[in-house]
Amino acid sequence: MSTILRLLGRRLAALPLMVLGITLLVFLVLQAAPGDQASSALGEGASEEAKEQYRQANGLNDPLLLQYVRFLGKLLQLDLGVTTPPAKSVASMIGSAFPLTLQLTFLGVIIAVVVSLVFGIIGALYRDKWQDQLVRVFSIAAVATPSFWLGILLIQWFALGPAAMFPSGGIATPESGFGGWLNSMALPALALGIPVSASLIRVVRTSMVEELDRDYVRTAIGNGVPYREVVSKNVLRNALVTPVTVLGLRIGYLLGGAVVIEMIFALPGMGQLILNGITNLDVNLVQGVVLTISVTFVLVNIAVDLLYLLINPRIRTV
Repeated sequence: MSTILRLLGRRLAALPLMVLGITLLVFLVLQAAPGDQASSALGEGASEEAKEQYRQANGLNDPLLLQYVRFLGKLLQLDLGVTTPPAKSVASMIGSAFPLTLQLTFLGVIIAVVVSLVFGIIGALYRDKWQDQLVRVFSIAAVATPSFWLGILLIQWFALGPAAMFPSGGIATPESGFGGWLNSMALPALALGIPVSASLIRVVRTSMVEELDRDYVRTAIGNGVPYREVVSKNVLRNALVTPVTVLGLRIGYLLGGAVVIEMIFALPGMGQLILNGITNLDVNLVQGVVLTISVTFVLVNIAVDLLYLLINPRIRTV
């Protein structure tokens, strides 16, 4: 437990520095983006005098360092500002949209983990046999399939085609219950999770094959331990360390991919917010969305680091 607490303490101590770097990068990129915030807020037909008054009132003419310090001051108060007219709280908009993105990402992770474990273990246990060849074909086809294209195919096959049984977009109302929610999230989650599972399948298979070839497996089997028990209690647990590492890195892809998938399936999540922010050159909205997703990615990787210790106790000595 002390090792876990020390690791958690080190990661949390480094978190403010990571967040500071993220905020600086996001701020500089958006400041360098083409366009004029005053024109976006007031409209192209606004007079230059009105635009200049808007810049003065919002501190857009101040030095970049002063603008950044002001942004950090508001951020420490959990104030992400307001959108361009009509003015709405960025924090409240993110609070409404982010849960849906998290739900979609969570379902995508579940699908990716289940598919990769099942196919990866089958490929390793039936090494170089026809089952393994089928797994390889599936993983190669899936890894070459963009999530947005797969989403469009899923809509054509299962929402608009003869086998239509899912909605083509939108989120179910609360009155529909869990079944309605799951029905509306099934296709987006599949489009998000299947491409990620492809890369994980190969990692799981490779890790399983390496563990199956180790001496302790042959020794345990030679001592009469059932093969299934050796695989389930020893091989699988040791082989999961590397896939968990890759999955932690893929969380960022899943969060970013969820933004794109939300646009295809008309889901009112973070994708809609960031598209509106970029279209309207709404710096506060884009900053808030990118910062929220980036910090979430950092926190997820901290959780993955802690998960290492639970999967493989040998790492606790590091």
